[in-house]
This record gives sequence, C-alpha cells and structure tokens, in this order.
Amino acid sequence: MSEAADTSYRWRIGVEGRVLVVLMWVLLTIGLATVYSASSITADQMGRGHAYFLLRQVTGVIAGLVVFAVAAKIDAERWYRWAWPLMAFSILLLIVVIMPGTESIAPRINGSRRFLKGGSFQPSELAKLALIVWTSMLLVKKGGLMRRLTKGLLPFLIVLGVLNVLVALEPDLSVALMYTLIMGIILFTGGVRIGHFVALLILVIPVAWQQIERLNYVLLRMVVFFDPGSAPAATGYQQTQSLIAVGSGGAFGAGFGEGRQQYGFLPYAYDDFIAGNIGEEWGFVGLLVVVLAFVLYGILGFRIARLARTPFQKLVAVGITATVVITAYLHIAVSIGLLPTTGLTLPFISYGRSNLVITMLMTGILVNIASTHERVIGARATDPLAPAPA
Repeated sequence: MSEAADTSYRWRIGVEGRVLVVLMWVLLTIGLATVYSASSITADQMGRGHAYFLLRQVTGVIAGLVVFAVAAKIDAERWYRWAWPLMAFSILLLIVVIMPGTESIAPRINGSRRFLKGGSFQPSELAKLALIVWTSMLLVKKGGLMRRLTKGLLPFLIVLGVLNVLVALEPDLSVALMYTLIMGIILFTGGVRIGHFVALLILVIPVAWQQIERLNYVLLRMVVFFDPGSAPAATGYQQTQSLIAVGSGGAFGAGFGEGRQQYGFLPYAYDDFIAGNIGEEWGFVGLLVVVLAFVLYGILGFRIARLARTPFQKLVAVGITATVVITAYLHIAVSIGLLPTTGLTLPFISYGRSNLVITMLMTGILVNIASTHERVIGARATDPLAPAPA
C-alpha cells in the first residue's frame, strides 16, 4: 500500500487547549451549583419545582458540549469562509427580533425584545461570534489598506453601526458597547492606527451621549452609581442588594444554599447578579476563585493567540478571549459596585442558554486553534495510540 493511501490526519490538542477544557468544566460545575442554589426558591414560588432553572441550564450545557466538540474538531480556518454568511444571518435575526408583527416569536420580556421563541435564544449573543469572525476576516483580507481611514476602517464602522443600532432598539445598550469594545480590540491587535481611533472617538462620543439621553434607564443607572442617594430607591435596588449579599458573605461565605438573597431580595440572583450570590455563599474566597479562573482563561487564550497558525486565527483567538474575560469582569465589577448596572451575564456560570452555548462554541474554536494538524502514517493511521515517528 502506498504512503498516500495509508495516510490520515488528526488533531492533537496542545497543553493550553487541554488546560482550557479542564477550566471550562470547573466553571460549568460552579455555574450549575450556583444556579441551583440561587434559583431553587424562586422556581418553587413559580410553581415550577425547585430544579426548574437547573434542568434548563443542564440542557444548555448539553447543547454547548455538542457545539464545543464540533468546533474543537473543525479547522478554525474554515470560519474565514463562513464570516459573511454568519454576519448576514446574525443581522437578519436581530432585525426579526425588533420588527413589528413578530411579537409571537419575539415577545417583549421585561420591557425589551431580545429573545426568539419566548426567551430560548438571544440573537445578540450569536452576533458577538459573528463580529469576532467577520472583523478578523476582513482585517486580514484588507491587509495594508487598514492604514487608510476610508478604504480601511470605514466598512468596519458601517457594520458596527448596523449592529449597534439593532441592539439599541431592543433596547440593550450594554451589548452595543460590548460590540464596540470587541471590534476595537481586534482592530488594535491588527495594527490599525491609534490616530484613527482618537479621531473616531471625538466624532462618536457626542452621538453616543445623545442616544444615552434618550434611554432614561441608562441615565438612572449612572445616577445610582455616582450619587446613590439622589436616585429613586427602586432604580438601585438590585445593586444595593448585591452589595448586601457580598458584604454579608465575609471571607468564607454563609455556605452553599444558605444565602438569604435567594429568598427574593435580589432579583435575578441566578442571572445578572449571580456573582453577588457567589459572594454571599462562598465569600471573598469564592469570588477570588472565580476571578482567578478567568485570569487563567485570559492567559491561556492570549497564549493560544500568540502561537496561532495563521493571522486570522490569531485575531479570532484575541477576540474570543477578550470577549469572555471582559464580560466576566464587567459582571463581577457590577456585582461589587465598581460599575453601574450593565445586565451582562457571567460566562459559563450565569443562567441563560444562549450565552452559555455561544461561549462554549467560542471556547471550542480556541481549543482548535491551540491544536496541531498531524499527518499520521502506517500503523498510526488506525492506531492513534501508536508512538509518533522519530
């Protein structure tokens, strides 16, 4: 048999990828335990059974493991070809969410229209991945043109503007700001001139402030943060209760399932303010473990980016890592009162299947970027445990 006929290929996961998989499992375990503790009483009060939110989150973990496994096996370079279709599909879903007449599939929940099928899927989460892949693809494709403002940067700003307008109409200004931050980080990594960023900030800030003034809830949140005593009590209720939870947890916490905020004092303790629940039940030590876990995620992700096989994969790895880590720290910062309320979830941990599945999908892409494509000859084509040739 010829060598060509007796040759196959396989992926070998690098050290960074293996550690990332273990870290993902640790965070998922913390998440499932915390979601159950923070939601069981609320679920009982809803008449759903104490494990209602936990079981729904488990279905998200199962779906996430499927997409993670697929993404970890598919060559990450293929996402280069899928960038435009993925972006177009994400924009289409974002339009459907806010279109008049689509309330049956995109109902208004708590004053906003952000989900499809009654809260089962959030298109803005998919758009985060689309933005990372599309920005990385176009940045590599344009190459030297990125040094020019109109031919280089303008297409990025147009697409970013479309995404931001669509999510702002939901409304979800926090996600719009995340989109801007993600694209900015990838463009900066790709070598876009700093002077272009400064010029754009000068132009964008007045427009952004004008839009913020139209959204009363954003202004109220800012007032609560900078001057808590001057805002209506109801406006800062969540953040106040989160601070009470973290403060009462002390160094080691009240213990699993022993927190008082799960009795309804802290709304959405299993979602937007789940770090507050961790601080109450596991204390400073528990929050520190979570913080360090995302520090490790960042170290692994940026190391994977540095060792990436192609410029496209490097930019994708930077975008994914920055998205996950920044989202985590913004969530924690809100829960301990360092930032105004944003509504961003804690990756892998907060209740919410859309964010969970997309985050696991992105982690699968990172694992693939951390892998090497090996040529397997002879016995190793059928026996993956056979030693590599010297």
